[in-house]
Amino acid sequence: MEPWRRVDDPTARAARRDATRPIHGGVIIATACGPGRAARPDRKASHLRPKLATLAAAACLALNVFIVPAAPAAQLNLPALGEAESDSFSLDDERKLGDQIMRQIRPDPAVIDDPVLYDYLLSIWDRLHAAAIKRGNISAEQEEKLAWEPFLVNDSEFNAFALPGGFMGVNLGLIAQAGSRDEMASVIGHEMSHITQRHIARSMVANSHQSMITMAAMLIGLIFSARAHSSDVPAAVITGGQAAMATGQLTFSRQMETEADTFGQDLMTDAGFAPSGMADMFGRLEDVSRLNDSNQYPWLRSHPLTIERIAGARLRARQGLPQDPAQSHITEHSLMRARARALMDTSDVALRRMQSQARLNAPVNDAARLGTLYGGALASVELRDFVSAETMLASANDVMAQHAAAVEQQARDDALVAAGPRQATETAGIPPNAPANVTVKPRVYSLEPEVARDFLLLRVEEAVGHRNSAEIVAAVAALGNVRSRPETMARAEAAIARAAARDPSAGAALQQSVETLQTWVALYPRDVLAWTLLSECAEPLGQKLRAIRAEAEAHAAQGDLIGAIDRFRAGQKLTRTGRVDFVEASIIDSRLRGLLAERRELLKNSRGGDRE
Repeated sequence: MEPWRRVDDPTARAARRDATRPIHGGVIIATACGPGRAARPDRKASHLRPKLATLAAAACLALNVFIVPAAPAAQLNLPALGEAESDSFSLDDERKLGDQIMRQIRPDPAVIDDPVLYDYLLSIWDRLHAAAIKRGNISAEQEEKLAWEPFLVNDSEFNAFALPGGFMGVNLGLIAQAGSRDEMASVIGHEMSHITQRHIARSMVANSHQSMITMAAMLIGLIFSARAHSSDVPAAVITGGQAAMATGQLTFSRQMETEADTFGQDLMTDAGFAPSGMADMFGRLEDVSRLNDSNQYPWLRSHPLTIERIAGARLRARQGLPQDPAQSHITEHSLMRARARALMDTSDVALRRMQSQARLNAPVNDAARLGTLYGGALASVELRDFVSAETMLASANDVMAQHAAAVEQQARDDALVAAGPRQATETAGIPPNAPANVTVKPRVYSLEPEVARDFLLLRVEEAVGHRNSAEIVAAVAALGNVRSRPETMARAEAAIARAAARDPSAGAALQQSVETLQTWVALYPRDVLAWTLLSECAEPLGQKLRAIRAEAEAHAAQGDLIGAIDRFRAGQKLTRTGRVDFVEASIIDSRLRGLLAERRELLKNSRGGDRE
């Protein structure tokens, strides 16, 4: 199921990216950080953030055979998946295993929901996914039964990894270090092809003497060990649904890697990305491998480059159609690279470095300059240096205005060029009698609409951080009536900030966000952040029951059954104390019964998991 799309909506697949990471099912586990508030890392706790490399490795060790610590299935609430000793590993089995893995990964604070960055990831993912369906790479059964869910991981390593069941983790390091959107699409397309070609399942069948329960117990045991920073956990780095273990095993064969390269590059072309992105990415990794990996490129280690892979990518790139430079989204990618860097490393040193780079005003192209200013402004917000943030945002507006003026001038020049050859050469800055090797002025392309929008959203972040109600009102007004997910969440955050600043007129904004979010979660009931913001908007309005229910739903969407049941019981208790909304009370009763039944089913499955 595509991220945060409504399960019963047959048209949701075609909808533009307007929702976020889905949360499926539940597991009896409490989350320390609470639901939904991981949109940005906590600067004070960032050094405590666990690396997901080991967690991801644990999540994919079912693709390898090696000795692991014993982990009783009954204690881990494992699903009764049966044996994998048949000739096939069904899509249902793969999804169940993937769901079990994700239930343990989702509560980790390294899995983040940043609406702006996730929206950018979906702009790539959705196009590749649609291309895979159109090409027939994804069967109707795969589309229905697998999750098709990417998620963001706050890790600086250049990495993306596929998991069983159609899940894919994308490190912020991939966004920060990819030279272009096309390079990023090449990695995601490669990983998606591991899923579409069922490489994970095929590898599991090769290890079919391992029972599914043994595999799942091994995965969860390693995940728990990794959370405890156990020294007994084997060192590993994961990508593409496989682990390169101390045993030296690489479960994806060279044939599978070549297949993923070919299918992935074809997906890129069909989705409108430049096929040269894969060759460029391979070239970048090849240069890194010659110098020093420094443990920052696990994708390179688990996808070892060969002469054949590099040559194949370059050949396919030459055979593909060249991309229109106007469609490259180079400026948007520059902004998102800067955002990923700011969220990856929130230390004062790193943030001040980004500020310094923005202040240099180096003579670079507009795309690079806007990316630097965006990163500097975001770093300033994180450092609560709002004067610097305002200065950098103003500079960015100047750059965008100058760029727009250059585009308009070029349009006028083009009109003159159409009038005749003499005007054409003079307009291009070339005298009629100039030598043939004189270079024509480079073309100037309009900035992507997403660029202005991303700066408007950043201005809301700055105003919210400053807690200045007048600035917040102006920044939110500049967003217009756009109802996509980043804008919806930004308006809610802004209303909450105005209430915290004791703005007497905040009530109307809070009520508007309550109504908008209530509609949103009806369509996307697994959106943890939306439920959490709904709770925080309803609370200051005195809508206690609605706030408690939203908080409970956030816990449920996160997979925290204990927390969800606790909050629903609190809501049920509140309904007995006085006049309440009958409809809301009925929903709470119904949801509580459903979650209690779900918990009983999980316990039943865990007992069934003892049979091997």
